[in-house]
Amino acid sequence: MDSEFQPLDAEELMDFSERIERLPAGEAEWVGRLFQECMRARMREAELLEGLAGESAPEAGDLPETGGQANEGQLAQVALDTAEWLKTLWNVGYMGAGAFPAQPRTAFPVVGMEDVLKSSLFARIREGKRPLPFPPPTRNGLPWHDLIEGPSKSHAVFAEVVQDENGVPVGAIVEGCAEWRIVENTGKEGEYIIQYRTFGPLFRLNVSSFFSTLQRLPPQWERRIRIQERAGVRSYTLIWPSSDIGAPAREVPLPATTWERAESEAAYWVATNHPEMYGRVRFEQFVPE
Repeated sequence: MDSEFQPLDAEELMDFSERIERLPAGEAEWVGRLFQECMRARMREAELLEGLAGESAPEAGDLPETGGQANEGQLAQVALDTAEWLKTLWNVGYMGAGAFPAQPRTAFPVVGMEDVLKSSLFARIREGKRPLPFPPPTRNGLPWHDLIEGPSKSHAVFAEVVQDENGVPVGAIVEGCAEWRIVENTGKEGEYIIQYRTFGPLFRLNVSSFFSTLQRLPPQWERRIRIQERAGVRSYTLIWPSSDIGAPAREVPLPATTWERAESEAAYWVATNHPEMYGRVRFEQFVPE
């Protein structure tokens, strides 16, 4: 495909928005409105592509027509996944439970078919992924797992900065989610380092009058995962340094048989025990001699 027909990435679009702001007022108005309409079309296209990707995947509840034991095993897994989903809704108040009463609660709310079909958390559990021990950021009211777990790329977003009574930036509203806090003002116009609540990775937010960009920052810390093999069985252990000077490091056994699963389990342990560091730790393989 010729380069002139290649879709523009977020950084190129950001450059256009800055150039529009430098246009004479009369031209900036109509060019800006046209640019915003293009951005709406781009974001709608992304939503449709995500929907098509979801439709092409097999349904989580589909069961094979043959093999009684296989059916029983899958039904049992559905039951276990459902229990995990309901437990997470109750304990964490996860996304998808926005209308559920906050603690203290005396009775579990009624869950309808629509709640099941539209729950990104339930779909996540059915894919074999662990639910986070805290609600993830949201995008237009829906959980945005890819933002904190997917590839670190620049996302085009609608965002605005919230200031206190003294005009000091203290928070941000990103894609309708108002629970972002400003960690640092970089000194560059419209650029901030933000974090969702006090959990998870840091992000660089560039705010423009037309549209903004959001990108996850690289991990800040490294932790070792020790790999050992005995009698043909490979084991993984997360080595976590102690906060007390001179104290031995903590060794956390990871229930995994592959490196990918070990990384996932280590990330879940960090999210559970050090939520402020989740997504900010890089894991390094360590094979003792």
